[in-house]
Amino acid sequence: MENNLYSKNNVKEMLRSRDLHFKKSLGQNFLTDESVLSDIVDAAEITKDDYVLEIGPGPGVLTRQLAKNAGRVVAVELDRDILGLLMENISEYDNVEIINKDILKVDLEELSREYFDSKPFKVIANLPYYITTPIVMKLLESKTEIESIVIMIQKEVADRLTAAPGTKDFGAISLSVNYYADAKIVRLVPPEAFVPAPKVFSAVLKLSVLKKPRVNVRDEAFLFKLIKASFSKRRKTFLNAISGESGISVTKEEAKQMLEELGFSNNLRGETLSLVEFAQISDFLHEKLCEKTR
Repeated sequence: MENNLYSKNNVKEMLRSRDLHFKKSLGQNFLTDESVLSDIVDAAEITKDDYVLEIGPGPGVLTRQLAKNAGRVVAVELDRDILGLLMENISEYDNVEIINKDILKVDLEELSREYFDSKPFKVIANLPYYITTPIVMKLLESKTEIESIVIMIQKEVADRLTAAPGTKDFGAISLSVNYYADAKIVRLVPPEAFVPAPKVFSAVLKLSVLKKPRVNVRDEAFLFKLIKASFSKRRKTFLNAISGESGISVTKEEAKQMLEELGFSNNLRGETLSLVEFAQISDFLHEKLCEKTR
């Protein structure tokens, strides 16, 4: 008989009986709301043909849902202490593999080869708030066949990842995500859906990974240097932010002339530029700088 993981009291008792504790250092907030779990599985469109990588399974409440719906599930859990409870709660499923590692130290290409035969797979995760961005970018930048990523994250972070140019939440991370994927907030999740309850609202976010980056640029690294520079000094104009910046090597006068040639105002700010516009400026600047060195 399955343990009832939808009951906060049951989850607390299961931990207490094993002398386990919620670890703030790992950002542990376990989801117990069945409707949210169903929405996560539905958003990921999990079928028996799918391979799934789950990050941070905890006691296994979502893992069980995935095991029922997916062909194979690989769950990466950092907390060694909770592994016994996790294995107990998924013991009746033979399509789940558990890896006790830090996802940031996992070689995703190697994992894909070993467990998924390098075939497309989907990612589902309930991410600690303090480490959301590094994990998301590791997934998006990996050379694996990730189809989609459905994650539970802090609402404020979800707002930044999905923000449009000109809005208060728009930043370098918004552009980075947009470069690799279509991002959509599936639903909001109140604090009481977790045990222990966090102090903020969460959101289920779906990233539909693109087959190729949204824009084609001459030099991807240069594009992201440009983006990073323009948002590192938000109070400055784009022109002032990139002038003399390390890795860009353009004077203010050169940058001003280039922007004028492209038809952009000298007073524009990076937070108003779309990814396509950043790509346009990046290619133009890169070509001009290459001409200087010939």
